Amino acid sequence: MSTVDAAIFATHLLFAGLWSGSVLFTTYAVLPTAMDGDTRPGPLSAITGKLRTVSRASALLLFVTGGHLAATRYTTESLTGTGRGHLVVTMVVLWFALAGLVEVGASKLADGFAQKKVREPARNARPFLLGASLVAVLLLVNAGAILGLYY
Repeated sequence: MSTVDAAIFATHLLFAGLWSGSVLFTTYAVLPTAMDGDTRPGPLSAITGKLRTVSRASALLLFVTGGHLAATRYTTESLTGTGRGHLVVTMVVLWFALAGLVEVGASKLADGFAQKKVREPARNARPFLLGASLVAVLLLVNAGAILGLYY
């Protein structure tokens, strides 16, 4: 593996972990606090903004680095005709699902900031962030399966 490939692979893994971790943390720690009314709109707005920033930056970096990895390691036939290729295609589908769920969940959470509300928006965001958390875990499991088939 060349130095460039190693750097791209490391960046891909770093941002995949950051994105998954931020979604899981928001769902596990931040959302219940907001649903209980134990936070104010100001800090919750900052957290939501950071979640969006991490999600968007990670989606972009994963698209670029994943595109490079796919282009250098796969052909159309290997993506559509092998188990490992199917896992890569599944990862792309899950990646789109995660991006969409985080965007909708963060938007639902932010809906109450102007009215100084946190409980109801947090309840409205919950199904989307729970779904995003499930997808984040599935992405990590999928990545492990891809690596398991590689080595």
